[in-house]
Amino acid sequence: MSDTIGFNDIQLDYLSIAEAEQRSGLRLVLGAYPIPGPWREACKGLFDVKGIAYASVCTANQGASDLEFGMGGTQSELYAWTAQSSAPVAIWNDERPRSSWIDQINLAERLAPEPRLVPRDSTERMHMFGFINELAGENGFGWNKRLLLVHAALSSMSSQDEGYSFWKTLGDKYLYTPERGLAAKARAIDILKALGAQLSAQQRQGRRYLIGEQLSALDIYFATFYALIDPLPPDLCPMASSYRPSYVNHDPDIAAAVGPILGPHRDFIYTEHLVLPIVF
Repeated sequence: MSDTIGFNDIQLDYLSIAEAEQRSGLRLVLGAYPIPGPWREACKGLFDVKGIAYASVCTANQGASDLEFGMGGTQSELYAWTAQSSAPVAIWNDERPRSSWIDQINLAERLAPEPRLVPRDSTERMHMFGFINELAGENGFGWNKRLLLVHAALSSMSSQDEGYSFWKTLGDKYLYTPERGLAAKARAIDILKALGAQLSAQQRQGRRYLIGEQLSALDIYFATFYALIDPLPPDLCPMASSYRPSYVNHDPDIAAAVGPILGPHRDFIYTEHLVLPIVF
């Protein structure tokens, strides 16, 4: 693959939803698109690290905008199966679908207790889940990065412009208002600074990971969500070239908040623990 990969270049090896519903075991509704979507990559990472085999599932009749953000009329089968229209979703046997990040972590931990990704220590455990919420939860880092994209787009176009409908629909998903768009940058910076302070404190104690002394789910979520600032280079992450500019950070204030240690930590986690993104 090259950095100029497009949506039509994908060679799908995914189950359809109809096929997946007839299977047992673990199925992950991921979508299939050449973009390192952080929620999707984090979900994959949980099960990859634990060595839990899964079947990848893709919705039918997808368009480019639906692929990235899991929305629109093509998601009717997904909605009928999971009662919501976004990926990723984890389904184990005939249990209820898990579409939230916290449920996906708990499912992975139950299916394969080792290696542990949730700390035994209660204080570390609460800190870990709190930090992941700041990355992946509503009004977290990923949420606010989406708001920044929507705000930049909608602030520069009218309702008659091509693409307006897409950005308006995406904005509705993330509860966009101009006021929330303006506030998103400060929120993102605050989260980055908190993560940097946490990693610095760990390193001063001679620890390589964000919580405790071993890999946790927080490291996985951090590494995958860091793509929203600086995706891995094209030889490691051959994402659609039209989307790379929207992932790369261009804001000097956000760059200052990243500091010198967060990027190397992402690289360490991918090198030591994770499968590279954009692997079909």
